[in-house]
Amino acid sequence: MTVPFKVDLSGKVAVVTGGGGILCSVMAEAIAECGAKVAILDLRKDAADKVAQKINAAGGQAIGVACNVLERAELEAALATVKAELGPCDILVNGAGGNNPKGTTAGEVMTKEDLTSNDPDKRNFFTLDPKGIEFVFNLNVISAMLTTQVFSKDMCAKGQGVIINVSSMNAFRPLTKIPAYSAAKAAVSNFTQWLAVHLAPMGIRVNAIAPGFFLTDQNRSLLTNPDGSLTPRSHKILNGTPMNKFGTPEDLLGALLWLLSDAGAGFVTGTVIPIDGGFSAYSGV
Repeated sequence: MTVPFKVDLSGKVAVVTGGGGILCSVMAEAIAECGAKVAILDLRKDAADKVAQKINAAGGQAIGVACNVLERAELEAALATVKAELGPCDILVNGAGGNNPKGTTAGEVMTKEDLTSNDPDKRNFFTLDPKGIEFVFNLNVISAMLTTQVFSKDMCAKGQGVIINVSSMNAFRPLTKIPAYSAAKAAVSNFTQWLAVHLAPMGIRVNAIAPGFFLTDQNRSLLTNPDGSLTPRSHKILNGTPMNKFGTPEDLLGALLWLLSDAGAGFVTGTVIPIDGGFSAYSGV
């Protein structure tokens, strides 16, 4: 692949969780292009292997590892595999995350009809399933904590390393319908700042990128119609994005590579970088 610029990651071992997805696979490829050996961790082994094969075919070195980031035993097994095949982890990208319908309301705002509705498909604030909220928090926040606990120990022992969390524009400005995801990503941003302070004496830098609106497998059905046209929600998003477009996975790479570079960002830790086409800066007027 073509990266916007190259940083020297040769001799480094990177672990990318959620690496089989649209955004994180491109990040993994860019990291490999800059010389690091990359472990692609994903719940779906076939997706992880596909990304690893693409990296290897381009002359890099990568492996795919099946892993549920909510299961510590699986993370420990993945750590053993990574260390045996590539070496200790130097770079960790906590990319695994997502939303769940059970943590989502059907409408953007409450209506009088919601108070008496018994339709299970029309979830409102009063009928949200706490288990759904819990699942979304676990998938985004607890997974980042568990993965960092497992993979940052070797970084601490060496006295150097870089951790990148993936937050979201929802952390800055919560979107309607998705209270669980918005709150969870706000927690990811807060955890990033806390962890940056906590691990600073160990020589580890911790930052996050906060993507704006990108078309992915998870949100495609919300943002596009079956014929490929944009939904009303998409038009609202674009009207609130000064650059008037969705991002592409490649738009994340400049910030990612800069944050990974000790030469370029060696004094940068505890930041959350919006990559959003100006969404967070626009008041709507």
